Amino acid sequence: MENTELITRLSELVKESCRLDNELFQQYDVKRGLRNRDHSGVLVGLTNIGNVLGYQKNEETGKLDPIPGELRYRDIEITELVHGCQKSGMHGFEETAYLLLAGSLPNKSDHKAFTDYLASKRDLTSSFTKNMILSLRGKDIMNILARSVLALYTLEKDGDNTSRENLVRQSLNLLAKVPVVIAYSYHAMMNAYHRKELVIRHPDPKLTTAENFLYLMKGADNYTALEAEILDLSLILHADHGGGNNSTFTIRVTSSSGTDTYAAVASAIASLKGPLHGGANLQVEDMMDNIRENLSDWEDEDEIYEYLMKILRKEAFNKTGKIYGIGHAIYTVSDPRAILLKERAGQLAKEKGLEKEFILYTKIERLAQKAFYDFKTGTDKHVCANVDFYSGFVYKAIGIPKEVFTPIFAMSRMAGWCAHRIEELNFDQRRIIRPAYKSVYTGPGYAPIDERK
Repeated sequence: MENTELITRLSELVKESCRLDNELFQQYDVKRGLRNRDHSGVLVGLTNIGNVLGYQKNEETGKLDPIPGELRYRDIEITELVHGCQKSGMHGFEETAYLLLAGSLPNKSDHKAFTDYLASKRDLTSSFTKNMILSLRGKDIMNILARSVLALYTLEKDGDNTSRENLVRQSLNLLAKVPVVIAYSYHAMMNAYHRKELVIRHPDPKLTTAENFLYLMKGADNYTALEAEILDLSLILHADHGGGNNSTFTIRVTSSSGTDTYAAVASAIASLKGPLHGGANLQVEDMMDNIRENLSDWEDEDEIYEYLMKILRKEAFNKTGKIYGIGHAIYTVSDPRAILLKERAGQLAKEKGLEKEFILYTKIERLAQKAFYDFKTGTDKHVCANVDFYSGFVYKAIGIPKEVFTPIFAMSRMAGWCAHRIEELNFDQRRIIRPAYKSVYTGPGYAPIDERK
């Protein structure tokens, strides 16, 4: 039986022992959340893999000037990469993963070898599927995914080998298998907890990553070419976001200790599960559901604006004062990922008969920015729609359930995580990442147990 009195007592002590006054951070110039006072990130590392730009330092004023957002993979701007893939008429996630891992785009021969290798590694053994996914129940796919990734280590003959060749092999193994683990985990969860039919399909080696995932989730004749193209686009857009985002920094920290690939990737999955990181599009969809329920006329922009102001005043939705999907830690004028996703979201809305909903999203995107500036009178902060504002709409239109939104993020970011892990373990000046913390504890010292309160 649980001792509730003990738990309450410890909770009270924890509350007091964890208190750190804001003045202490200022006194010791500690950058909370690894953020400078101007809200820019503290520079803690170098990378050749990806770069995110949303502002530039003004040398005269010392302030951060907002600029249109840029996301670069190996110095190729994301818009150029995406439009190039679309122009060629091929799915681009595989060549994006190749680019992040290898540092250059594949030629036709390399591309075929890469995609063929992934296709050959997708299948999970029947015992792994049964023991790790079907038998061990779970109500959150991210937890099942982390557990399954850790279990893949047990199938390795030399799992702790951190040679370049083994790191590459393990990375490709994860890129191939993770989408299958996610799809199987969803079906197992729905069967165990919602009495839905259990459907386990074998991956099709002729399909791309995006096509295979939709096939595993929905069946061969239950997705359209446009749905697969837009899911592929989403995978490209989420594949990396520089070394400073929480989950990528996590995998670099754990990798710097020399741990194995599967343990390091599991740590990144744990980070991404956090609602402040990977679950943002779920919050956008919850907010949009609330807005739809409370608007009497979706075309009345004055009514939309007033409801957004209520959200900012903490009078509506979840009373946090946040308009989810608007604003970003780095992007100011624009998020290139949101622009690219919005381009195709309109086409998907037309295919699915969701034009009215899509128009509502575009109105809220525009009016939310106005509401923010009106509410924060005098602010010099710039906000824009981020990729999460449209990704939930896109997934919902495709027919992907909410339980899979964040796992798709993990499926895509696997490419960037593995690239950063390989880089962390293969540059000459590497050291274990160990920042410093200063103790400011001023509590009572040691006393014999009979003298303690």
